[in-house]
Amino acid sequence: MLEGSASNLGRLRVDEASRSMAFVEMWVRLKIGSARGKRMRGRSGIGRVAAWHIVSLWGLIGALLTPSVLFASHAADHRFTVEGFVCGKDGRPGTKVEVLVKDTRITVGQTVETDGDGYYKVTLHLHNDNVGDPLLVEAGGEQKNFKIQFDPNDLETERKLRVDFGSGCERDLGPPRWLLYGLGIAAVAIVGWIGLKISRKREREAQRRKKGQGKRQK
Repeated sequence: MLEGSASNLGRLRVDEASRSMAFVEMWVRLKIGSARGKRMRGRSGIGRVAAWHIVSLWGLIGALLTPSVLFASHAADHRFTVEGFVCGKDGRPGTKVEVLVKDTRITVGQTVETDGDGYYKVTLHLHNDNVGDPLLVEAGGEQKNFKIQFDPNDLETERKLRVDFGSGCERDLGPPRWLLYGLGIAAVAIVGWIGLKISRKREREAQRRKKGQGKRQK
């Protein structure tokens, strides 16, 4: 049953990805056709290579920002995620601190270590009949107890719980900062490259026009 559900979800995600790729391909063709039309009318266009660089940039952004649910080993209704930050008494991130997350009714759990930011994430393989189970989260000798809560009828929304220990190092959970910085630098570099190509092409066209005018004057 679980394998069938995961397989169906996988096929659904593949179909969505195929439709997205088809849309991107159509967009590229339109861009290339537009650039060709501009060249035929004597105007500068971004060209085939520039169009592909734009598509590559957006493809990279989409791939890196795609939610991890697309690559998870179980469907959303078969997993429960616990994540958060462990901060020291001085407010600094607790690095390589062991964090235990465990469903104490069925003794299913996992132990992980925090990263350099004090962040941890544990995903347990749980089902609808686990709703209401006691959940133990332990880090650095401190224990916190919860009840596993989610809507059993919601098969799409990620089932998760955030648990922080201490304060001072926690932050909003979103795309990592290095990813945002990297994408920003890549975007600026590609836009600058395209602008340089357009500028050089205009210079060459201006030089050709000057040469043509010189020949006509002779």
